Amino acid sequence: MQIKPVGLTGALISFPSVISDDNADRIAVLADAIVKAHIPGMIELVPAFASLYVRYTPMETDFSAVSAAIEAVSGTDATDMTHNGKTVEIPVCYGGDYGPDLSFVASHSGLSQEEVIRIHSGHPYRIHMLGFLPGFPYLGGLDPRLHTPRLASPRSQIPAGSVGIGGSQTGVYPMASPGGWQLIGRTPRTLFVPGRPLPYQSGDWIRFVPITETEYAALEADA
Repeated sequence: MQIKPVGLTGALISFPSVISDDNADRIAVLADAIVKAHIPGMIELVPAFASLYVRYTPMETDFSAVSAAIEAVSGTDATDMTHNGKTVEIPVCYGGDYGPDLSFVASHSGLSQEEVIRIHSGHPYRIHMLGFLPGFPYLGGLDPRLHTPRLASPRSQIPAGSVGIGGSQTGVYPMASPGGWQLIGRTPRTLFVPGRPLPYQSGDWIRFVPITETEYAALEADA
């Protein structure tokens, strides 16, 4: 673990540069320990795949004090704490107009579209970080059979709620955006509303639940 200053208002705690559950556990445990330490002047924590950013106000503290406080709680062992997070179910209509790239993902993987859906929705995914867009969850644990290259030319507009695969990762677009991931489905659930809490956060889990077009329309109408 390394701690470096970021300007006058932040400290970046770096871990081995890999995407792993071990990193996620260490970051989650350290974040919990920092929050419980009530470090004076701390404003927020921003976890990522291999780092934890601590933002503070220089009117109350400085990097030396924050760094020392972090070091003091950094010995907490991941086995000493439980950070399971909650599981958020997201309904997804796979294929068709909702997932125009499902057939390509299936062809690339040598699987049927039904097998891709079964594998993709077969287990929950841990949220390692939020980024790119407000509320965009970067998920770990995509089955290697579904690893698929990004589009050669990104789309200029992807509908909100689109579920995609990009390389070794999967995720869901919480708002309309350009993007280059292979789109395999879409959720009718509204995930990001300015001024409202997200339904998930880093450390939580997302489980994709397949639904039909009829169910999609009903959920969209309810929303």
